[in-house]
Amino acid sequence: MSWGLRLLNAATGLGGLTVTRAVPFGADPRRRLDLYAPQGAQGLPAILFFYGGSWQSGERAEYRFVAASLARLGAVVAVADYRLYPPARFADFMADAAAAAGWMRDHAEACGADPARIFVMGHSAGAHIALMLALDPAWLGAARGTLAGAIGLAGPYDFLPIRDPAIQAVFAASPPEASQPIAFARHAASGPALLLLAGQPDRMVFARNSARLAALAARHGGRVRLRLFPALGHIGAVLACSRIFAGLAPVRQEIAAFIGAGA
Repeated sequence: MSWGLRLLNAATGLGGLTVTRAVPFGADPRRRLDLYAPQGAQGLPAILFFYGGSWQSGERAEYRFVAASLARLGAVVAVADYRLYPPARFADFMADAAAAAGWMRDHAEACGADPARIFVMGHSAGAHIALMLALDPAWLGAARGTLAGAIGLAGPYDFLPIRDPAIQAVFAASPPEASQPIAFARHAASGPALLLLAGQPDRMVFARNSARLAALAARHGGRVRLRLFPALGHIGAVLACSRIFAGLAPVRQEIAAFIGAGA
């Protein structure tokens, strides 16, 4: 964890929240999640968050600042780990994400959440994972239709051809189109509502990923809200989820309105 994230997490208080760490949603050591909920939670919306890191790095503990901030909106928030490359590849981490979503669905009421208001969310590579769950029926089957929504922050949804050798290796074992959320936009009408947020100056994952997916999903009858912020960078998209950096862009407000919680 970087010093910047350490400081941000240290400055993020947990007062008024119940935190349950390392909850297993499968046998693999990477199939663990941390759960953040307002004390006495009952019938709240739930957010299952996947972090970024080019599908090659990341730990759930690094995103305490996201989870605590979103929980204070009035939501039950889970931050899930998933297997990373190497050795895991696309099908492996997607299977992990699907298992985490299944756990949330099965345990929502016990966690103080409403099983009819489960949202998947991610930043960067995690946004790719969340949108794949929302759009490709292969991962959740009929349960995809029970998701209330999917939230993508600065996600790569339409990134063929892959030119980075490391990223090529992540997806090498799967047909190229199978890894692209935009290839499944035709299923948007039968899936959850989408909230796509990105910064126009982002040069790590271009905002056109969000714009193209939003346009095509809407064309296929999906419920989509797109916001492109004029002064928000790639890392800023996730930092703005925290109350400390909320002034970067109204990311928290967009999420609160989308899930039906108070900002």
